[in-house]
Amino acid sequence: MDPFSILACDAPAMEARLDALAALLCDAVAHGASVNFLAGLQAPRARQFWEGQRDGIAAGTTRLLLAEREGVPCGTVLVFLAQQPNAPHRAEIGKMLVHSSQRRQGLGRCLLAAAEAAARAEGRSLLLLDTEAGSAGDKLYRACGWTEFGRVPDHAFRPHGVLAETVYFYKQIGPHRRADAR
Repeated sequence: MDPFSILACDAPAMEARLDALAALLCDAVAHGASVNFLAGLQAPRARQFWEGQRDGIAAGTTRLLLAEREGVPCGTVLVFLAQQPNAPHRAEIGKMLVHSSQRRQGLGRCLLAAAEAAARAEGRSLLLLDTEAGSAGDKLYRACGWTEFGRVPDHAFRPHGVLAETVYFYKQIGPHRRADAR
C-alpha cells in the first residue's frame, strides 16, 4: 500500500477539503468512534463541524494536521493551542480520526507524533486529551506514553446511545518555561 503523507492545513487548504473531511468524520462515527457525534451523522452536519474550525485555523490558534494517501484524506488531528494568559505552555488534542479502511497501519501513531511535534514547535510543553475508556484511542495513547489522570463515568454517549466512561490523559513534551518568557 502506498505511504501516506501528513500535512499542516491552513484555512484555504481545509476549505478545499471540506467534503472529504466531512466524509472522514461520518466514517469515524459510523464505525463507533466516540468523537462528540451520534450515529446517523450526515455530511452537512459533519461539514458544519469542520467549517466551525475555520476561524481558529485562520487565526493560528488551531492546527489541523491531515493525513492523505494518494491525495485522499484518511486521517486528521486537531491541536488547540490554549489561549489563556496563564497557559501559554498548554495545548489540547482533538478529532484524532483515522478512516476505517486505513486503521491498524500506524497512521494514528504518526498523526499523534505529528501533533506533538506541532505543539512543541509552538512552544507547548503540556498536552491534554480525552477519549472513551477502553477504545482504540485509549490503547494508542497509553502505547505512546500518555499518562491517565482521571476518569468520569457515564460522561458521554457513544454513537449508538450508550453512556460510556471518559478517560483523561496528559503528556509532557518539553520543559516548562515562565509565562513571561514568551
